[in-house]
Amino acid sequence: MNGLFEFAYGLSLWLMQVVAWIFNFIGLHDVADWFTSSGVVYFLTNAVAALIVFIVGFLISITFIWEERKILGRLMDRRGTQVGVLGLFQNFADGLKAFVKEIIIPKDVDIWVYNAAPVILIGMSCMMIGLIPLSPDFALANLQTGLLLIFAVFSIAPFAILIGGWASNNKYTVMGGMRAAGQLIAYEVPLLLSVASVVVLTGTFNLGEIVAQQQNIWFFIPLILGFIVFLTSIIAELERIPFDLPEAEAELVEGWMTEYGGMRFGLIMLSEYVRGYAACSVAVILFLGGWNGPSFIWPEIWFILKVFILFAIFIWVRGALVRVTTKQILHIGWKVLMPLALVNLGIAIAIKMLGWL
Repeated sequence: MNGLFEFAYGLSLWLMQVVAWIFNFIGLHDVADWFTSSGVVYFLTNAVAALIVFIVGFLISITFIWEERKILGRLMDRRGTQVGVLGLFQNFADGLKAFVKEIIIPKDVDIWVYNAAPVILIGMSCMMIGLIPLSPDFALANLQTGLLLIFAVFSIAPFAILIGGWASNNKYTVMGGMRAAGQLIAYEVPLLLSVASVVVLTGTFNLGEIVAQQQNIWFFIPLILGFIVFLTSIIAELERIPFDLPEAEAELVEGWMTEYGGMRFGLIMLSEYVRGYAACSVAVILFLGGWNGPSFIWPEIWFILKVFILFAIFIWVRGALVRVTTKQILHIGWKVLMPLALVNLGIAIAIKMLGWL
C-alpha cells in the first residue's frame, strides 16, 4: 500500500467510525457494524484515493490554462486584467461562465452521437488522470502494461473528434473532423515508434520501472532524436499550434467544435488541457527521469515542476510559430518524423545490444 492509499484508508476509516458512532447512538447497531466492515472501508478507500488523484490532475490542468495565458501575454508584450491573485481565478470565472450559458443544439444534428463526443473526450481524459503516477507513493494504479493502456486511451480522441464533427451536420465541422483524422494518424505512428525506443531500453511497459531505470541517466540524452519526435508528434496529437489545422478558426470557424457551445464546449476545452497534462507527464516519465531529482524536494513536486516546464515549451512553440498547411503537416509527419523515429529506434537497439545502459 503506497502513501496515497494509506492516507485514503486512514481518512475512510475515521469517517466510517464517525458514521458508526452516530448509528450506535441512535440504536442501529447492525447498520453501524456494516459501515465499519472491511468491504465498505476498502470501497471508500479506493473512492477517496481516486477522488484525490482526479482533483490533483484537474487542478494541474486548470493551472495550465493560467500558465498559457501568462506566457503568451509576455511573448506578445501585452497586459490584461487579473481576477484574484496573479489572475489564478480567471480560469474558474471562465469555467463558470461556460457552464451557465444557454445550451443551444442545432436542429439537424445526430443528437446521440453529438452528445457522445464530448462525453467520450472528458471520460478518456479522466481515465488518463488515474493512470499517471506522480511518484511511487502517489499512484492510483501500478500496472505492468500501464504505458500501453495510456496510449490505448489516448488513441480514442481521434474517433471522438471525427464523430463529433460528423454528427454536427455542418460542412466546417466535417472538414475539421476529417483533417483531425488524417493528422492524428500521420503523427501517431512516429509517436509510438519513439515510445518503442524507450521500451527497447527498459524492457517493460511499467511506468514505475521505466523511471527507476533513469536513476543514472535520463533517456532524453541517448535518445534525443526520440525526444524531439515525441514532443513534435504529441503537439500535433493535441492539435496545438502550429498543428491546429482541424480547428483553424480563420478557415473553419472553430473546426469540428463549431456547433458546440456552453457546457459542452467547456468540457471539450478542459479535456484538451487534461490531455496536455497527460502528454507532458508521459514525456517526463519516458525521457526526463520522472520523479527522480534532488532529495530535498518531494518527488511529486519535482515531477509536477518538470511537467510545467515541458508545457511551457509547448506554449513557446505556439507563440513562436505559425500554422502550417495540410500538405506541410503530412510531409512533416510521414517524411521527416517517421525516418527520424526509425533512426532513433535503431540507436536504442544498438545501445541495448552493446550493453551501454
